[in-house]
Amino acid sequence: MILQSSDKYIECIQMYSGSYAQFLEKKHFWRIQDLFALKKCLHHSYKSSAKILDIVSFLAMVRGRDVSSYRNRHGKISQNVLAACNFDLEFIYVLSGWEGSAHDSKLLNDALSRRNGLKVPQGKYFLVDCGFPNRRQFLAPFRGVRYHLQDFAGHGNDPQNENELFNLRHASLRNVIERIFGIFKSRFTIFKSAPPFPFKTQAELVLACVALHNFLRKECRSDEFPIEPVDESSSSSVLPVNEEENLEPIVQTQEQQRENANAWRATIALDMWRNAT
Repeated sequence: MILQSSDKYIECIQMYSGSYAQFLEKKHFWRIQDLFALKKCLHHSYKSSAKILDIVSFLAMVRGRDVSSYRNRHGKISQNVLAACNFDLEFIYVLSGWEGSAHDSKLLNDALSRRNGLKVPQGKYFLVDCGFPNRRQFLAPFRGVRYHLQDFAGHGNDPQNENELFNLRHASLRNVIERIFGIFKSRFTIFKSAPPFPFKTQAELVLACVALHNFLRKECRSDEFPIEPVDESSSSSVLPVNEEENLEPIVQTQEQQRENANAWRATIALDMWRNAT
């Protein structure tokens, strides 16, 4: 079916995504077997069930005096999208429409504060990158330690301590979010440039295509697309040491929670190292 009107196209997708969203919430949220199939092979040291969380920028068309707030750190006008996925390359939560300059923690706080927002069941956690503070339910890598997979490739580049081993396995698991967005942007090429719609429609278009992506992953698994390479040239191979530079002001109870989360992460890393050596 060919839709001549872009408005009709958007309306059609939105109608579909709205009905499919209820199915996604019931069918795909926290499918624990997706994780353990991978963990048993490579990452058995992770003792809790994890999912992946990240922020991705989409080029956007914005007009008006507030346009500067949509300019990301690369100088491009964009919207920030918070996305969570499972290990079957399916989205389980997406929040779109934030300004390109918004920090990761702002998107996460917004997602957690919404009435129907992001939920983290007891005993579960998300793997996040260094843009997020390390918290009990949001496990971040060690800073000041090499992280990217290519840093460990080749002879003589094996992890030398428990923190490096933790970061290697963390990066191996988080690679799923890079893969899912590579597939997503290859499948929906409209996001290769700024969609020529009002900004509200651009944000809704992301959500509609997410629903379509999940449907195709379930019903059309032979529908393969080449994965776009991830540009990591702008990121350092060693994560910055200062964990406070990107954090918003926190109260004492939150500080204590962060210290507890860091101790929990250190225990996981030490267990990994002992099991590997």
